[in-house]
Amino acid sequence: MSRALLIVDVQNDFTEGGALETDGGAAVAAGITEHLASSREQYDVVAASRDWHDADSDNGGHFHAQPDFVDSWPEHCVAGTAGADYHPALDTKLVDLHIFKGQGSPSYSAFDGSTAEGETLADALRARGVDELDVVGIATDHCVRASALDGQRAGFTVRVIDGLTSAVSPQTRAAALEELRAAGITVE
Repeated sequence: MSRALLIVDVQNDFTEGGALETDGGAAVAAGITEHLASSREQYDVVAASRDWHDADSDNGGHFHAQPDFVDSWPEHCVAGTAGADYHPALDTKLVDLHIFKGQGSPSYSAFDGSTAEGETLADALRARGVDELDVVGIATDHCVRASALDGQRAGFTVRVIDGLTSAVSPQTRAAALEELRAAGITVE
C-alpha cells in the first residue's frame, strides 16, 4: 500500500486578492505546508496541480468577459503569470510531481493534466505504486471535487481532508462534500 497527497491548485489567483479568490485560501496553503512538515512520512509521493491556461485564447470558452461562474470564469491562472504561481505559503520543495492542467481547454480535475514531460497524473501515481490518495487544496466545490471523483474512477482509494481545502461558497462546498461522501469517498 502506497499513499500520495494531491495538492490541488493552491495558486495565487485562488487565494485572497487573486482573480478568483476563495476565503481562507492562504490559510489552506500554510496548513498544507504544516501538514506535510508533520506528516511527510505518511506519503510516498506528493503531487501538486496547477491551472495553467493559455494566454492567447479563451481556453475553450473557460474565460469569458461576462462569466456565469459555473462554466465560464474571468481570466485566471494564465501560464507564466504571478496568478498562476503557487501561493508562497505552500512549500513546493516538498512536492515530487507538478501537474499542469487547462492548457487551452476547460479543466477542473488534476487527472486531466500532465507533467511537463507529458505523463498523466494517474500514470505517474501508478508508476510509483500509489493506491491511496489524500486530496487537499482549492476549491473544494470545483477542482478538489473533480479531482477526488476522477481519482476514485481511476481506481485509487480517495480521502479528502476538508480542513485543508477552501471553497467558492459555503453552499456549494456542502453540496460537493455530500456528493463525495455519496460516491464513497472519505471526507475528514
